[in-house]
Amino acid sequence: IPAVTVPVCLVASFIALYAFGFSINLLTLLALVLCIGLVVDDAIVVVENIQRRIDLGEPPLVAAKRGTAQVAFAVLATTAVLVAVFLPVGFLEGNTGRLFRELSVALAAAVAISAFVALTLTPMMSSKLLKAHSKDEAGNNKPNRVSGWVNRQFDKVGRGYRRTLERTVHRTWLFGGLMVVAMVLAVVLFRFIPSELAPAEDRGSFQVLIDGPEGAGFDYTVGQMQQVERIIEPLIGEGQPIMRANPRVPGGFGASEEMHTGRISIFLQDWDQREQDTAAVAADMQKRLSGLTGVRARTQVSGGLVRSRGQPFTVVLGGPDYAEIAQWRDTLLARMQDNPGIVGADSDYKETRPQMRVDIDRERAADLGVSVAEVGNALETMMGSRQVTTFVDNGEEYDVLVQAGREGRASPADLEAIQVRSSSGDLVPLSNLVSLREVAEPGSLNRFNRLRAISISAGLAPGYPMGEAIAWTQKVVAEELPEHAQIEWKGESREFQQAGGAVLFTFALALLIVYLALAAQFESFIHPLGIMLTVPLGVLGALLGLWITGGTMNLFSQIGIVMLVGLAAKNGILIVEFANQLRDEGRSVHEAILESCSVRLRPILMTSIATIMGAVPLVLAGGPGSASRATIGVVIIFGVAFSTLLSLLVVPAAYALLAPFTRSPEAVAHELEKLEGQTPSVGGHG
Repeated sequence: IPAVTVPVCLVASFIALYAFGFSINLLTLLALVLCIGLVVDDAIVVVENIQRRIDLGEPPLVAAKRGTAQVAFAVLATTAVLVAVFLPVGFLEGNTGRLFRELSVALAAAVAISAFVALTLTPMMSSKLLKAHSKDEAGNNKPNRVSGWVNRQFDKVGRGYRRTLERTVHRTWLFGGLMVVAMVLAVVLFRFIPSELAPAEDRGSFQVLIDGPEGAGFDYTVGQMQQVERIIEPLIGEGQPIMRANPRVPGGFGASEEMHTGRISIFLQDWDQREQDTAAVAADMQKRLSGLTGVRARTQVSGGLVRSRGQPFTVVLGGPDYAEIAQWRDTLLARMQDNPGIVGADSDYKETRPQMRVDIDRERAADLGVSVAEVGNALETMMGSRQVTTFVDNGEEYDVLVQAGREGRASPADLEAIQVRSSSGDLVPLSNLVSLREVAEPGSLNRFNRLRAISISAGLAPGYPMGEAIAWTQKVVAEELPEHAQIEWKGESREFQQAGGAVLFTFALALLIVYLALAAQFESFIHPLGIMLTVPLGVLGALLGLWITGGTMNLFSQIGIVMLVGLAAKNGILIVEFANQLRDEGRSVHEAILESCSVRLRPILMTSIATIMGAVPLVLAGGPGSASRATIGVVIIFGVAFSTLLSLLVVPAAYALLAPFTRSPEAVAHELEKLEGQTPSVGGHG
């Protein structure tokens, strides 16, 4: 019966994606895979409760009605909590928000529909399909061999759990210490686990970037590129990791268009036709290219989430003048050379670009009646081209450019042959007005946030995370550069910092929304406190999973931790809500929490197992994007498992401590009804 909810909820997710104009892509498919383990939870809770009542002797139709009503509040509460967690993810800013907005919409739609199905279709099917288990001579249930073994294991676990709970439920000091230890461990692991924007993915391609001397021409760079191609050629073809290599001069594709740069796009064989991943092939290629002379070659592997055309690590130095910033640049580059994790560091400000400086003798130009503007226009027209008019042909407009022929601008001496017109109409040789000198200066003067700026870009060695590189750079800047030196980040580095802050804010917002949602549903600010204790347990489990598997704290693992806020709270809701029902029936707090935990143990374990099994394919599946999927799968598996096991002890202890100060919503409703009956209406009819 719970399996029927899967296609229904998946269809609902597709409808939601269509309504919002989203497409089917890797993230929406990831959401649909996660849905399979989540949407069956509500149906499992309903079916298990109906089956329990049938086994106690109620007719299936009656059991379906009463059993559904008994858990309806818990189903709605868990659904509201999960939707409340998923929605803030969709409000992340920047590229991160645009990427994960589709995931949050798909998950929220599926979970919301799953509650509707669990409270409508599931009871109807249960009333028709569920039957009481056959009885043996002693009157006990007599299921088949498989279900009998499963039931015996659940019963054995239940009895052991009940005995443990009876001994520990009132030892609040023990669980208080456990929560403190869990939070401390979570903080330690959070600082210890390396961080990055996204896991490195095997995209099957990488780039080889070539930089020649400043001012080198096209022919020189092409000749050097041919050397690089000869090094790459043995690795291309059948039985080799590379399928093809596409060279280009200049580098382009968002990078420099200078003629001293080049780029070779390397495309690898399919995943099943090679043994090495992209990072390994790129590292081997870097070793082969290290002996080149005449140019500098470096490999660049694209990140797992953002396709950046430049280097992944870029720091921007800003200050009052370029000379001082250049000194800071030299200091930082020297320190980067000593850091093996930062490779291929280079800046966009080089004082080595060969240039021809034209100095105008302004006094002589004035004596001859030639303005500085005329000299500038002549140089622009002859050497750089100048648009003088346009013409239209077949409805298309074309620019008309004027430029000297190639033979007239082949050498610096050709500048002196240019003539300019004076105010009297005479032609004056440019050689009478200017002097030429060759200089080496920066090719461009860049700014960032209105400051004079120099950018330093670099790659990161395999295994060296972005977070560590940024922390190291900030430390060096604080130690080596003056206080008025300003640093900013560009590209993937900037995206990493923005995404990290946005996810932390989303996590805090999710905690607040979940707490307020639970407070509204339970009509109490105290009950949600016990339920929310499951969150740090889930976070600790997720961090332990990342540490054990060698994972990193990245955008996908952080999104998984945000999801754990809702997933971990589900177990506490089932326990607390049923305990409140038992208290309404006259049970003491001690009896209510023991009975609630015993009855709700099976659905809690079943829903947790379903969620974990739904995430297992994310960890086991290979191919493109597997690293990102595995990260979120590890977080969910370890987080749900850890929070489930410990919350079965922590939540009852918290309830036993806090419940005497609370009442259930049902008790408040009875009191309100009683008071309304005793209080006459005033101020009109009501």
